[in-house]
Amino acid sequence: MKAVLLAGGLGSRLGEETDTKPKPMVNIGERPILWHIMKMYSSHGVNDFIVCLGYKGYVIKEYFANYFLHTSDVTIDVAHNSLEIHRNAAEPWRITLVETGADSMTGGRLKRVAPYLKDEEAFCMTYGDGVADLDITASIAFHKAHGRLATLAGVRPPGRFGALTLTGAAVDSFEEKPVGDGAWINGGFFVLSPKVIDYIEGDATIWEQEPMRRLAREGDLHAFFHDGYWQCMDTLRDRRTLEGLWESGKAPWKTW
Repeated sequence: MKAVLLAGGLGSRLGEETDTKPKPMVNIGERPILWHIMKMYSSHGVNDFIVCLGYKGYVIKEYFANYFLHTSDVTIDVAHNSLEIHRNAAEPWRITLVETGADSMTGGRLKRVAPYLKDEEAFCMTYGDGVADLDITASIAFHKAHGRLATLAGVRPPGRFGALTLTGAAVDSFEEKPVGDGAWINGGFFVLSPKVIDYIEGDATIWEQEPMRRLAREGDLHAFFHDGYWQCMDTLRDRRTLEGLWESGKAPWKTW
């Protein structure tokens, strides 16, 4: 199965981090968050990726074009113009990097990679800025079992503030950063039939608006509920949270 990764966004809320690189190339530890997402999929046997490029897409191209330099020991013989790899630790990935337009919306990017998906029964899709300990294998099985066109991972986001239970001014209970308000949201991890691309008009189409609304109206959008860890990287605060978990050796999304 293939996985489509939307990696063309600007990521303006990350400030200076995205002045010179696209948001998916912002590091968590020593590797871009895009690498972490790919490792998540790879741990479930998904190793064929289609990466939708946009803002500063050449940074992603150069990273993977020189991937073995980032992951292996090498000897460079300048005099003889040769390069010897001593320890190749590269993953078994096949990566197709597609220029999907600087200003394309999420739906437009998906439509632009349609030629690479025409022979697929189903494919995975996600954004280049979120991690989870999602059971991707189970979500794929769930999608195949219900037989409809689209599956999304429903998640409950972590709370940002402590919650109080009150009787007048008396605090009955306190919970530090509870899980959201109980509502399920779109976690950004999809399993899709290529037929959903017919729901997208063009570059200006936002996947999360009319295409998903139409799929829901027609009964073709189902939710795979994920009660475990989930975190997107929208802000510098989010990045610091993810970085702290990774450096502690307790990153919940590290399923490999």
